[in-house]
Amino acid sequence: MTIYHFVGIKGSGMSPLAQVLFDMGYQVQGSDVEKHFFTQVPLELKGIKILPFDEKNIQPGLTVIAGNAFKDDHPELVRAVELGLPIIRYHVFLGELLKKYTSIAITGTHGKTSTTGLLAHVLKGIHPTSYLIGDGTGFGDAESQYFVFESCEYRRHFLEYYPDYCIMTNIDFDHPDYYRDLEDVFDAFQQMSLQVKKGIVACGDDSQLLKIHSDVTVTYYGFGSHNEIQAKNVISHRSGTSFDLLVKNELVGNFVIPTFGDHNVLNALGVLAVCYLEGLDLEIVKKHLLTFKGVKRRFSEKVHGSQILIDDYAHHQTEILATIDSARKKYPGKELVAIFQPHTFTRTSKFLNEFAEALSKADKVYLCDIFGSARESKGDMTIEVLCEKIEYAEVLSEAGTEKLKVHENSVLIFMGAGDVQKFQAAYEKL
Repeated sequence: MTIYHFVGIKGSGMSPLAQVLFDMGYQVQGSDVEKHFFTQVPLELKGIKILPFDEKNIQPGLTVIAGNAFKDDHPELVRAVELGLPIIRYHVFLGELLKKYTSIAITGTHGKTSTTGLLAHVLKGIHPTSYLIGDGTGFGDAESQYFVFESCEYRRHFLEYYPDYCIMTNIDFDHPDYYRDLEDVFDAFQQMSLQVKKGIVACGDDSQLLKIHSDVTVTYYGFGSHNEIQAKNVISHRSGTSFDLLVKNELVGNFVIPTFGDHNVLNALGVLAVCYLEGLDLEIVKKHLLTFKGVKRRFSEKVHGSQILIDDYAHHQTEILATIDSARKKYPGKELVAIFQPHTFTRTSKFLNEFAEALSKADKVYLCDIFGSARESKGDMTIEVLCEKIEYAEVLSEAGTEKLKVHENSVLIFMGAGDVQKFQAAYEKL
C-alpha cells in the first residue's frame, strides 16, 4: 500500500488533506517544525505520525506530498529526488483526487473557511461528504458523493482545480507580495471561472464578481434585489440571525443561523444556492444551518470572569471590519477591544491606512509585533508605524498582557493569521 509522507504536514491545507487520506484507509505520516500549531491537534487525535524535519525521514517506498510553502531545495525534498521518489505538490495532488467526486470549491479573498465549513456541515447531514477546510479540519470517505474544499487564490494555486461547482465569496486586493493590483486578482478569478464544469455561485453584491464571465451559469446571491438568491428582513437575535430567503423573487421561507453579521448571512446564502442548484430539500438544509458550530479560529469564544475573549483569523482589513461588526451585533453596548497582530510586512505596508481605519472601529486597540513571513523582507515596516495612525492604540508585548485586565465587562478580540494566540494564552495564564 502507498505510504504518503507530507512535507509540512501542519499546514492549513496539508493537515486536512492528510486526514482525508487517513480516513480513506491510506498510511499517512508527515514532518514539520517542532513549534505547536492548532492544525496538528486533529492529526494527533487520529494517531497520524508527525516527525521533526529531517532528511532521514525520507525512505524508499514513500510518495511525497510537498507543501506549497517549501521550495525544491528543502532537505527532505532533495533527499526524495536522490531516491527517485514521486513528489507531488499539494494543490496538484488535490486536483487529481477531486476528479472522483462531485467537487465544490469555495474561493474568494474572504470568507472561504467559514463558508467551506458550513457547506460541509450541511451536506454531510444529507449525503456522504468528504471535506477539506482551511482551519486544519479534514474528513475523507471513499464512498462520498460530494467533496467540499477550500480553494486558495494565492499564487493562482486554485487554477489546478476543475470543480463541478464553485462558490465565489468576493474579490478583493490581497497578497500584495504576489498580485500587482485588484485587476491582477480579478484576472486569476476570471481564469478560475472558466474551469468550473457545472455552475458558479457568486456574491452579486460584490462589484468585481458581477464582471465574471463563464461558460457555465453564474447564480448570484446577496442582499440586492438583482440576486437570484436573496436575503431580506435580516434581524439579529440574542442567539443568532434570521432572514427571509427569496429565490427568483419568490419567498421560500425564514432561515436562522447561529452567527452574527452580514458576512455570515452571505456565507449561508452561498451554501443555500448550491443546495438549491443540486435540488436538495431546503427544509432539511434549514435544520442543519441551525446546528453549525463554526470553524476553528473564526470568532471562537471563551468567557473569563466579566470578559469575553474571541479568537479570530482576521488578517485583512475587510475581515477585521466583519469581525468587529459581528461582535457589535452579538454584544451591543459592550466595550470592544481589538488585539491585532499583522501577518506580513508587505500587507501591513500596502494597506497601512486601511488597517488603521478598520481597527479604529473598535473602542480600544492593542497591536502586537508583525508576525512576518519567510517569503518577504521586513524593510522599514514596524508595528509602531501602524500604531501612530490609530489615536487610541498602543503596542502590546507577550509579557505585558496584564494591562488587558482593566477592560472589565468587555469583549477582547484577538485577531491575526500568525501566532496571536500566544498573547491570549499569556493573558489567560494570569
